[in-house]
Amino acid sequence: MATTVSKSAGATKRDILELLKKQDVAFLRLQFTDILGVNKNVEVPQSQFEKALEGDVMFDGSSIEGFVRIEESDMVLRPDLDTAQVLPYDDEGGRVARIICDIYNPDGSSFVGCTRQALKRQIARAQELGYQMMAGAEAEFFIFQLDAKGDPTTETHDAGGYFDLTPVDRAEEIRRLIIKDLLAMGFEVEAGHHEVAPGQHEIDFRYAEALETADNLATFRFIVRYAAYRHGFLATFMPKPIFGINGSGMHTHQSLFRDGKNAFHDPKGKWELSQTALHYIAGLLRHARGFCAVTNPLVNSYKRLVPGYEAPTNVAWSMRNRSPLIRIPDRRGMRTRCELRMPDPSANPYLALAVQLGAGLSGIESKLLPPDPVNKNIFEMSFRERRKYRIDELPRDLHEALEMLEKDAVVRDALGEHIYERFVEAKREEWQAYIGRVSEWELKRYLGQY
Repeated sequence: MATTVSKSAGATKRDILELLKKQDVAFLRLQFTDILGVNKNVEVPQSQFEKALEGDVMFDGSSIEGFVRIEESDMVLRPDLDTAQVLPYDDEGGRVARIICDIYNPDGSSFVGCTRQALKRQIARAQELGYQMMAGAEAEFFIFQLDAKGDPTTETHDAGGYFDLTPVDRAEEIRRLIIKDLLAMGFEVEAGHHEVAPGQHEIDFRYAEALETADNLATFRFIVRYAAYRHGFLATFMPKPIFGINGSGMHTHQSLFRDGKNAFHDPKGKWELSQTALHYIAGLLRHARGFCAVTNPLVNSYKRLVPGYEAPTNVAWSMRNRSPLIRIPDRRGMRTRCELRMPDPSANPYLALAVQLGAGLSGIESKLLPPDPVNKNIFEMSFRERRKYRIDELPRDLHEALEMLEKDAVVRDALGEHIYERFVEAKREEWQAYIGRVSEWELKRYLGQY
């Protein structure tokens, strides 16, 4: 039975211990996210709760992708007490709570490979300039059937389309159960609906400060996958699981606030956008090709970023047009924002927001200005027209994206050298493993012909 537990903002260790006792929690998961964006956890029983909340639990960092070598393996999990929550269901063995952790070295120094702290560094950089980043993300996902053995398939459970209603959308019940779990975790869910492709869904939750949004995304992916699994389905955030239909994106809405006011809005500015907004947008455009490997980190990500399926392939911006990379929604005032449409939900949420914020702040610091917005459908433009508007293309594959990342000092700085080096190393291995495989397409195309 799900139990609603409000978020514990400003909670002390004693508050959390009392909460865990009151809710009869048997296990506490110390959650963190590795460089590749995979949620990890160390689970402790009741007898270790106090030690865990003191930040005295250690783990072997050499066994986590992209962390450290064996000879320097000890890592410390330091919990963020404000993130403690009881999960809205009982696992075998009893009730479970989770708390999100930062990773530190045994000597108390910050671990340079902690992706959550990479985002914190960019948030601190924004604060030095007088800004606070607010962000919201629309993470799409597919729900597929499992076969008789319980293995994943790409068979969809419905034939629904965009905003379809039952009985065509037979996943409505699962979405409701997911939303119920999210509400119990303290999410402010705004809407849930069927997306364009069969089996594809979206659940939107309210925007928040950047770190909270990243934490929410990490939690959201876990809740969605686990809720689907409990009801006999597979939920996946793989960007493009099926050829010939739309892939899953993670459109990221973002704005900067100063002194409680939206710094992107200027009622007297062109398009009612402030110079801060224009500088920020210019920074995103300047570095989009450099951070694409971070916001779109899989070989499969680039099967989504192709013409014909609504995902952006060109570096441009617009007021209403959905074909460019950046769109400015109609709302103004406190809701003024830009929407970056390229990220996909396989990205590490902390790194994805860190590089976007880093790129935008670079635009502000350098007082960059974007080219004029493109209000034509870029997908229908000729190559000559795109050159006229100075429209660049996003990387066509992971290899090209990594090449762009290596050349972009702003993005590398946002990641930090440790994360950058480990990330590129892991992704180059992934690319080499991919290009060495012979695909079904190649066999059909070449086997009989040559």
